[in-house]
Parts: sequence; structure tokens; C-alpha cells
Amino acid sequence: MTVLLVLAAALSWVGVSITARFPARWETVFQTLVAALTLAMVFVIQHTQARHQRATQRKLDEILRALPDADNALITLEHASDEELHATGHAHHRIRQAALGDGDGAGE
Repeated sequence: MTVLLVLAAALSWVGVSITARFPARWETVFQTLVAALTLAMVFVIQHTQARHQRATQRKLDEILRALPDADNALITLEHASDEELHATGHAHHRIRQAALGDGDGAGE
């Protein structure tokens, strides 16, 4: 809906500008409006992405809570320090390596 409204306004502006022979002042106003709309759309997109990210995080948290063998400390990992994130990454890397080692026939 918003896209159609902006498109209609832009086309109207171009139509009026053509009939008025493109006054320089109008061009400056148009450029300012385009910059303002671009900035507003950046904020809208960031808000939408943040909302989707929060929803995805809640779903992942619920999966962690539901799995009996899951490490519930991972639920609050987004609040961890950089050192904790780095240490957790190394720990999970070792777990993956161990799982790969067990999956190649070494345990058979």
C-alpha cells in the first residue's frame, strides 16, 4: 500500500513538474523528499528485520527448552560477552569435530 502511494505521489510530481517546465526549486524539494523517504524506509526495513529476528530467536529458544539434552545456557547467549561467545564457538567446534570423528566409522 505504501509503495503504491509513494509511486503515485512520484508520478504526480513528475507530471506537475513537466507541465511547469521543471522549476529548479521544485527539483531541490523533490531531492530532499527522496532523501527523507529513503531514510524513513531504512528505518522501516531495520524495524522489520529486527522483528523477524526477535521472532526467530523466540522460536529457537523454545526448541532449546523442549530438547532434553540441550544446553539451556545457550538461550541467553545473545547477552554474553565476546569472550563467552568465542569460548562457546570453540566448544561447539570441538563437539562437531568429535561427532565427525565418531561418524566416519571409527566407533564401529
